[in-house]
Amino acid sequence: MFNIWKQIKKRLRRGKRPLLSLGLLIVLMTLLAMGYHTSDRGSSNTVMKMLQEDEKDRQVHLTRQYVSDKETLSLGLMNANAIIQLMLQHPEWSGHVDQAGEVWLTEEIDDISSSCKENGFIGVDKEGNITLYEGPPKKEKVMRTFFQVDIESMESSLPKSVLKELHQGIRVSDVDEYNSVLSTFSDYAIEQTEKVMKHQEP
Repeated sequence: MFNIWKQIKKRLRRGKRPLLSLGLLIVLMTLLAMGYHTSDRGSSNTVMKMLQEDEKDRQVHLTRQYVSDKETLSLGLMNANAIIQLMLQHPEWSGHVDQAGEVWLTEEIDDISSSCKENGFIGVDKEGNITLYEGPPKKEKVMRTFFQVDIESMESSLPKSVLKELHQGIRVSDVDEYNSVLSTFSDYAIEQTEKVMKHQEP
């Protein structure tokens, strides 16, 4: 499946200037991620300092943030020293304390989740949004919504078989397939089209 999508994308790029530059998107996402992790280290230090000053037991949660979606686990009630040790063992995790005094830890994972690997489909919803579903799109179990696409442009550029597959749901079982399918349809994202139209208005 991954090779098929690579071939389709190569053919499309020959005859059509992409609406969104994938390279630019990757650069922007990388820069945002770098800034995000820098600020996270600061927030983790703040959490540990707070725990040292107030040694009461707290509920602890761990969010695993995947490329595709996220999963949240409850680690239960933990004392301050145990939480600090956990954070020291995982310096790559970020953390914050919510208004209720509960600790939220986040682990960034550069992969799709197990639920996505087992039953993830990328399709298009009724509003023309590229969407990740758990199961085929007809079940409407949305995991994540990405961007709106120009349906008319897709219909004039893509083979009918690809459009049919998109409406039925394209199975993605690993991160390479996931990125390849999103990259292909990001060429038809509607935001860039709207910007061009605004510049052309009198």
